[in-house]
Amino acid sequence: MKADDTSDAAPSEAKSGSRYRIEALAKGLDVLRLFDESVTSLKLREICDRTGIPMPTAFRVVATLEEGGYLERLPDGGIRPGVAVLLLGSAALRGSSLVQLSEQPLRHLAESSGETVNLGVLVGDQVLYLARLRNSDLVTANIQVGSTLPAAYTSMGKLLLAYLNDAELKATLAKHDFGADAGPNAATSLADLRERLAVIREQGYSLQDQEVAAGLRSVSVPVFGRDASRPAAAINIAVASSRHDVASLRGPLLERLGATADDISRRLRAT
Repeated sequence: MKADDTSDAAPSEAKSGSRYRIEALAKGLDVLRLFDESVTSLKLREICDRTGIPMPTAFRVVATLEEGGYLERLPDGGIRPGVAVLLLGSAALRGSSLVQLSEQPLRHLAESSGETVNLGVLVGDQVLYLARLRNSDLVTANIQVGSTLPAAYTSMGKLLLAYLNDAELKATLAKHDFGADAGPNAATSLADLRERLAVIREQGYSLQDQEVAAGLRSVSVPVFGRDASRPAAAINIAVASSRHDVASLRGPLLERLGATADDISRRLRAT
């Protein structure tokens, strides 16, 4: 078997993974996982360097994904995700019971509050936005369904991190760069964040005061499924700091948010 053959797993690879693992498919998924909010295109050499896949294999993997519409090649030779990836993500979101069951309560919350509301889950050290109903004056216009933000800076992320034990927290944030892409009031160290998470655990909700970006505040509460020990997700209300101070987030907005979370939690437990 050639070193770059993708048809079967090498013996060492077979021992480390499932006996049902298809190595060529795994390599393709590794390539797709390279792209995120900050990495929108890569050259073939960069793909090789980041994945460790040999150049001939990477060329064939990229060509296969390109043929299926999952990658597309730019005029300068760069490679970026194709439309087929978006279709898969859209189908996954539409099929998610969490998203489906949350849609009506979140829409009612957005209409009654007049503010932006979001549903998110923790994926590594990021919050993945599964639903977003946006008020037009919010400063983070670039965030949409499928976007991710550092969990350490967001109200939803901090809320979900607060339910991790210390070992889980350290492992989750092992690669997080405190201070990078953060707002003026963001935590500057893991020790700083731990203190904030302790407050969140005690009060049962999370506030974000210009930690994601200047001019943005939010408040978040957990959504629980049948497992009452860990949230299934979090929801928040995000506002412009020019229109709401921190105190206002602890008032009627938090009450409405809590009622919505209770509604979604009941729906989840009933499935």
